[in-house]
Amino acid sequence: MGMLIDGAWIDDDAKYRNPEGGAFVRAESVFRSWVTADGSSGFPAEPGRYHLFLAPNCPWAHRTQIVRYLKGLEDTISITLSDLPRVRSWAYSQGIGRDLEPVDGVFELHQAYLAADPGYSGRVTVPTLFDKREWTVVSNESSEIVRMLNTEFDGLGATPLDLYPEDLRAEIDAFNARIYETVNNGVYRTGFAKTQDAYEEACNALFDTLDWLDETLGERRYLCGERLTEADWRFYPTLVRFDFVYHGHFKCNRRRIEDYPNLSNYLRELYQLPGIAERTDIPGIKRGYYADMPHVNPAGIVPLGPDIDLTTPHNRDRLRKAA
Repeated sequence: MGMLIDGAWIDDDAKYRNPEGGAFVRAESVFRSWVTADGSSGFPAEPGRYHLFLAPNCPWAHRTQIVRYLKGLEDTISITLSDLPRVRSWAYSQGIGRDLEPVDGVFELHQAYLAADPGYSGRVTVPTLFDKREWTVVSNESSEIVRMLNTEFDGLGATPLDLYPEDLRAEIDAFNARIYETVNNGVYRTGFAKTQDAYEEACNALFDTLDWLDETLGERRYLCGERLTEADWRFYPTLVRFDFVYHGHFKCNRRRIEDYPNLSNYLRELYQLPGIAERTDIPGIKRGYYADMPHVNPAGIVPLGPDIDLTTPHNRDRLRKAA
């Protein structure tokens, strides 16, 4: 996958991904500043100032793309979606100006990281929230970017929607914690494990949580009850990728989401909500995983299946509708 060390790109980063024991360990995000409504952070919420670098296949980027849409911020915060095969870091056919423009037709995301910190050491990840005024990276932590989008731009005409309401925060946080550890990151811990024991531990935890979530969603419309929250939109990007990618590509193959009666219908409902299908690029998801991960799929062949139609009717109307 590669990363930057002291401002220089290295391709062989295996020792940073799988320490002794064979378990995959996700690196912590490095850029952790905040955009705030009052500007007290040094990054005030302003229209046209911020840019999100995203990629169609990345679930972490996908959650921010969805929240940007749900909050009505598509004219306030610009985005680019990676549209070229990775050379080193995420690759784009267009840049955003100044020194962040394509070189020989390709702009690579690590150029933005080096603009922010010429000696940067760490991963180059999406989503990356970039400040076009200060010409620096604000954040590459998706969970925090989602929170910024949820509240800090409300004074700029954002949709009056709160995905992290105060009365549900403890429950949202509890769902987020388990789903992140065993599902969002659990599929990677399963797929990138280097020993049988590490693989089985991650895979068992993954399916224990999916079993629990299927049971939970048999009794409630959404994770926290009758309202869609941040917890649902953090879960959805992994859920929609599961049968198309993780089941086969990452050896998460004990069961498909299609085999779960409640999870499969819940997925269809979320996918069919206005604007979500248009922001869920299934061909791009498959291409990004299968063609751009030679360490997992050396031939780069993108499978034709599975044949799953997410537009077929769901049965979630049997539960109470969202408030």
